[in-house]
Amino acid sequence: MSKASQEAQRQLDRITALGYPDVADMSEAVFRSLARPLIEALEDSDLGTDILLVPTHELVSPESLISRTSINRMAGFTTMPPRDVASFLPQDGFEPPEGPFYLVVSPHTGTAYVNREPDVARKLIESDERVPLTLEEGLAIATQHPDWLVRKNGFNLLGSRSADGRFPSIWMSQDAPRLGSVWPNSRHTWLGNAYCRSRCGVSLFR
Repeated sequence: MSKASQEAQRQLDRITALGYPDVADMSEAVFRSLARPLIEALEDSDLGTDILLVPTHELVSPESLISRTSINRMAGFTTMPPRDVASFLPQDGFEPPEGPFYLVVSPHTGTAYVNREPDVARKLIESDERVPLTLEEGLAIATQHPDWLVRKNGFNLLGSRSADGRFPSIWMSQDAPRLGSVWPNSRHTWLGNAYCRSRCGVSLFR
C-alpha cells in the first residue's frame, strides 16, 4: 500500500470507530465498502499523507458530526439547531467530487488569513490559487486533527454558506471544538480561513 492509501485507511478506521456508520444508518461493513474504491485507487498514488478523507453530506449529515469530535475528552458541540447547520451548503464551484467519499489535498487552517473578513479572505485565497474548505471538510479536520485547533487556530469555512449569507466556523470554546457561524463582514483574531490545494474523487485515479 502507498502512504496515501495507508493514511486514508487510518482515517477511515477513526471515523468508523467514532460511529459514522450509525450516522449513515448502515452497517460498518457497508460503510467501509463505500470507501474501498477510493482507498484502492490510492495504492498507486504519490500524494503522500497530507490528505483528508471526507464523507459527503449525503452520506453523513454535518449536524451529527460535531459531537463526535473531541479534545482531551471534551466533546465538540454547537448551539445552532440541526436545520441551521444543514443550511450551510457548498457554494458554486466548491461542490465535492462524485462519490460517497473524496479527498482534500494539503488541508490547512488558514493561519495566513487570520483576522480577515470572510469575503476579503476568499478573494485572497483564490488569488493564491488555493481552495476554501466546506463545512464537511472543516469537520473532517476537527475529527482527524483536533490538535490543530489548539496548536494553530480556529477557522472559517468559506466553501459553504447559508441562504442568509453566513459562513460556518469551528473554533475552541470551553476547551472543546465548537461549530458556529460568522457574517461576511466580521473578523476575529482567533479565526483563520481554511483552505486546501485541491479536491479529488475516485474518478481522478482511474
